[in-house]
Amino acid sequence: MRPADTHAWMLAQAIELLQGANQLHRQFFQLGSAGDVPRWEPPVDMYGDAQALCLLIALPGVAPERLEVSLEQRVLTVYGERSLADDFAAGTILQLEIPYGRFERRVLLPHADYGVADMVLRNGCLRLTLERQT
Repeated sequence: MRPADTHAWMLAQAIELLQGANQLHRQFFQLGSAGDVPRWEPPVDMYGDAQALCLLIALPGVAPERLEVSLEQRVLTVYGERSLADDFAAGTILQLEIPYGRFERRVLLPHADYGVADMVLRNGCLRLTLERQT
């Protein structure tokens, strides 16, 4: 195979893979109602030390009143719903990449003895501070 043919073949394979990934993404985040079944899981960063944990959860466009947090044993659960903006009713959706609908994220904590010390939703991120109970 000549180098030009190799490059064309590699480009065609890359395009085919991207198209397949886009199709899977559209199927996973398809429009429509799914009832009470969570449709997506927000990404979470977690860090901490011996006394406390901090979790940063990406929740763009989620209103505080549409958000719930529970802590049972070693499992922290964050769930709620992100609605489409009212602006979407005025036109045709041309691109929709930020997930919407019901979400739920469960995080297994390293220990069972944490309590929620602080919870702040700002700039599309929920910041939870969990302190170890003594």
